[in-house]
Order: sequence, then structure tokens, then C-alpha cells
Amino acid sequence: MPFIPLFPLNLVVFPHEDLNLHIFEPRYRQLINECLDEKKTFGIPSFVNSKLLGYGTEVEVKQLSKRYGDGRMDIKTKGLRIFRIVDFQNPAKDKLYAGGDVVFVENEDLSEVINPYLLSLVEKLYRLLKVKVDYEKPEYMPFSYRIAHKIGISMQEEYEILTTSSEKIRQEILIDHLERIIPVVTEVERTKERIAMNGHFKELDPLNF
Repeated sequence: MPFIPLFPLNLVVFPHEDLNLHIFEPRYRQLINECLDEKKTFGIPSFVNSKLLGYGTEVEVKQLSKRYGDGRMDIKTKGLRIFRIVDFQNPAKDKLYAGGDVVFVENEDLSEVINPYLLSLVEKLYRLLKVKVDYEKPEYMPFSYRIAHKIGISMQEEYEILTTSSEKIRQEILIDHLERIIPVVTEVERTKERIAMNGHFKELDPLNF
């Protein structure tokens, strides 16, 4: 059972995801320096609602972007594999940072098939919001991971995506969310239009009584 350094954060990191971090605490400066020197990975377990829930993602340091004179660092990382913590130690033996024994979780469904209905809902949401979001890359990243941060789901829902091993089921979770949120967004946009019209001259059709 592998033991890895752990860097709990109030976010959910997905496999293949790029994440930029500013490292400033002494314990995490120690952790990252060891990862750089020893070419080893570390884990980011999700800290949700003030609780360490037990699952996270192993990440590797891809680049040290900047090192400051006081020891702080800017780094670029990439998500690798999902893990479940079996034994959490805070701090790890002879270290400033936490660590733990973990079990890596395999995805059951590695299919790149995208549910057409999910795709239509995502596009409808972006049209309503009048925003353009790039969710087409990277192609090797499961679609649910590509868009989970980009459709307004809560961190708890992101964590549910992280802990679900089937891509098919992950996409169904996202569909449920979009079916709930799109009617709300639609009504908000209508309300904005009504507010914008207030005070303007209106040409109204006569009513027949």
C-alpha cells in the first residue's frame, strides 16, 4: 500500500486536470521541495465543508514557474489518479506536512462516448449565459471531468463526480444538475430582460375584450 505526501485543499482536482498552485506555508514548501528533488508525486485530498472526506487525486509537479526569495513558489501540476485514504497521518513521521497510506481507484468505464443530450444541455446553458467556454480539450480527458468545473455544480457535487468510477454515471449526474439549473437560469435571464425594459417606451398590441 503506497504512502504519499498529502496536501488537503478546499477544492476537487480531477485526473488529467492542470492546476496552478502558489505555495507559501512552510510545511507545503517542504513537501513541494521534496517532490521536486526526488521526482515524486503528492496527493490533494478534497476538504469539503470543513471535513476531509477521504478521496483525492494524485498529482505531479510539471513545472516550477517561480521561486521567491522567501521560499514561496508558483508551480504547475497535473492530476494523475484518484485515491482513497486508508490511513491519514498529520503530520507524517519526521515531516511538517501530512501523509497517508492510499489505495488507487480505477475507472470502470474509460469510454470517450459523450451523451448527446448532455452535450445539448451544456450548449444551451452557455447560450443562455452568453459565454463561450472551451470544453473540447484535452480530448483524452473524460468529458465529465472536462466540464464539471464549468457548469456551476457545487463542490459537493464535484466530489460526487470524483468518487464515481463510471463515466456513464458521471454524465448522468451532470444531466440531472443541468436539468435543474437551466430553468432557473432561463427565468433569471427573462427577469433581467424585463428589468432592462422598465422605463422604455413600449409598443403594445391592443387587447380585445
